[in-house]
Amino acid sequence: MDHGAQARLVAARVIDAVLHHGRSLKAELSTALAGIDDVRDRALVEAMAFAAVRHQGRYATALSRWMPRPPGARDAPLRALLYAGFAQLDPMGLPAHAALNATVDAARLLGRAHQASLVNALLRRAQKDGLPTAGADAAWPAWLLAEVRADWPQDVEAILTASAAAASQWLRVNTRRGPRDAYYTRLIQAGLQAEVPGDMPDALRLATPVPVDALPGFADGDVSIQDGAAQRVADALQPASGARVLDACAAPGGKSAHLLERDPTLRLLAIDIAAPRVARIEQTFKRLGIGAQARVRTADALDAARWWDGTPFDAVLLDAPCSATGIVRRQPDVLLHRRPADLDALATLQSQLLDALAAVVAPGGTLLYATCSILRRENADQVEAFLARHADFALVPLDDRFGRDTGAGHQRLPGESGMDGFFYARLTRLR
Repeated sequence: MDHGAQARLVAARVIDAVLHHGRSLKAELSTALAGIDDVRDRALVEAMAFAAVRHQGRYATALSRWMPRPPGARDAPLRALLYAGFAQLDPMGLPAHAALNATVDAARLLGRAHQASLVNALLRRAQKDGLPTAGADAAWPAWLLAEVRADWPQDVEAILTASAAAASQWLRVNTRRGPRDAYYTRLIQAGLQAEVPGDMPDALRLATPVPVDALPGFADGDVSIQDGAAQRVADALQPASGARVLDACAAPGGKSAHLLERDPTLRLLAIDIAAPRVARIEQTFKRLGIGAQARVRTADALDAARWWDGTPFDAVLLDAPCSATGIVRRQPDVLLHRRPADLDALATLQSQLLDALAAVVAPGGTLLYATCSILRRENADQVEAFLARHADFALVPLDDRFGRDTGAGHQRLPGESGMDGFFYARLTRLR
């Protein structure tokens, strides 16, 4: 039995953990992929898992139509393997013969040899008849879909379609180690095709996503993976040379790193509330060769008395914890795990963070509020409420590089310009 069956088995276990046990797709994949040496197998497992979670509504419909009794709780691992098989056929479009054989072999590895013929029959049915079509809203819980419809009535279908699609892979070139054009040439030489955005000096967008191992110089810090919308944060904050900067919810450190790559004179403090998250910031900085340029510490942004030395910051970045509704295409399990009470708690936390960080901004300084949410209550509503509470702050206009003007910040919706959904509001302290 070849490694192809092993890859399907690993994918099935990840899918089972996410769909049936409430686990994080990102965390499960991180653990699973660490045990796979072959780059192609890692890419295959990741693609199957993402596709199965994105399209689990369609696949559940297929099983309910094709089986008198679809797999129940006791057969959850089998259901997960079938989803991995369906994903290979649609949307991945792998050769049917290889997909069927390897998935049937994986059923035996799963300890389901007695159900191997069932797996074979269902995958052949999917190959012959095609999987059921479903609206892009099928994966969204009704309460969350209602909120999106209320906030974006003219854009909801585009949002849902973009959120169900695979995300583009954006690169951020570390221009301290070489110009973007030189790195673009290295990509071409490595057989990788990329788009060069005209108005984003550090960005490249790959035609086809690849593992980080395939990116020239990744381990040496020549390049990072960061969506174009997240790269726009550096454009929105625009700290002056030598400015004192705070990144208040910094993990995993990509936005702080981007700022330091652009300007090594910044006096930057990156904090996050949990030690493991801070360790990720330190790992990011070490790979990029900027560890000596910034201070990194474990701290709760809400409790400035424990970490702030009393000297105001010229620029503060609050990339706030949020619903992640703008990055569903990257984190499709968000739709499985999010609950209405989560949004209430997040909105409260966002408000508290804004109030706490307002106190550490210098007069004339900047507070940039950002989220990867598309929900008004986390974005424009938060900014409006903040300004009502803080007469010493004002909203600074941004331009259309940051999406559409909401009246209280700028919103990019998922898929616009090939980017994630993201919100930006640049606030200045008047006195």
